[in-house]
Amino acid sequence: MKREQVLMEALPYIQKFYGRTIVIKLGGHAMVDPIVLETVIQDAVLLHYVGMKVVLVHGGGPEITEKMRAMGKEPVFVAGLRVTDQETLEIAQMVLVGKINDGIVSLITRWGARGIGLSGNDGNLMLANKMEKKKVRDGDSEMEVDLGYVGEIAHVDPSVLHTLLDNWYIPVIAPIAIDRSGGSLNINADLAAGEIAIALNAFKLINLTDVEGVMDSERKKVFRSLTLGEIDRLIIDGTISGGMIPKLEASIRAVRGGVESAHVVNGNKSHNLLLELFTDAGVGTMIRP
Repeated sequence: MKREQVLMEALPYIQKFYGRTIVIKLGGHAMVDPIVLETVIQDAVLLHYVGMKVVLVHGGGPEITEKMRAMGKEPVFVAGLRVTDQETLEIAQMVLVGKINDGIVSLITRWGARGIGLSGNDGNLMLANKMEKKKVRDGDSEMEVDLGYVGEIAHVDPSVLHTLLDNWYIPVIAPIAIDRSGGSLNINADLAAGEIAIALNAFKLINLTDVEGVMDSERKKVFRSLTLGEIDRLIIDGTISGGMIPKLEASIRAVRGGVESAHVVNGNKSHNLLLELFTDAGVGTMIRP
């Protein structure tokens, strides 16, 4: 396709998306590969300059694990969730808020936009409750595990985000929340992005990950579009499993909460974010009501 045809194909999408809010969850290889991350930030800044209100939510699990081991502390996981004692929480805050968040804001500045870093503690953005003990299966037995300082979001107050977006900042949010006593809790970044998208009445939630999208049971075909009912059936028959389930749970909740569509996109390929949003065919999986 000629370059001018690519631009003309994008035009109706740019017109439709102008002035609307998009929440992008940064995850996967983008969080450990600076070249991949910079490409994603370039895309986000472009979306900003064609008139979209862009919010970035990031994880940082691999970097937290690396930092813990460097400090002589071995991470512990239960059902994919990090067991977070007080020391682990402090390391998570150090990495998420002090390093990753600041680095993303610096990249946004490099590419000519205004980024501002936040955690869920800022402006009471995310209020959370400590997660109840989680039941897990170990062989034939079932036990309850306390994950420590891990939270479930009870409420999102988007007022600080509206103020920033109305003044054309790009908010960058670390998944740390505040509890009712003023303490901090670690939050799953996928779930945080979904709840923020609902609170902002965003029109799209984009989950950037390391796979092409939701794939069939043979892992050869990418589903370009799925309804909520189709996802339920694919989970039941085992086609969707493992780490994809929590990503889709956040997407399903967002769509049921009023977000127009959610997308699972491979963030490792250059400018996939733009191709998913501004081309007819797309490159990932779109989830719709």
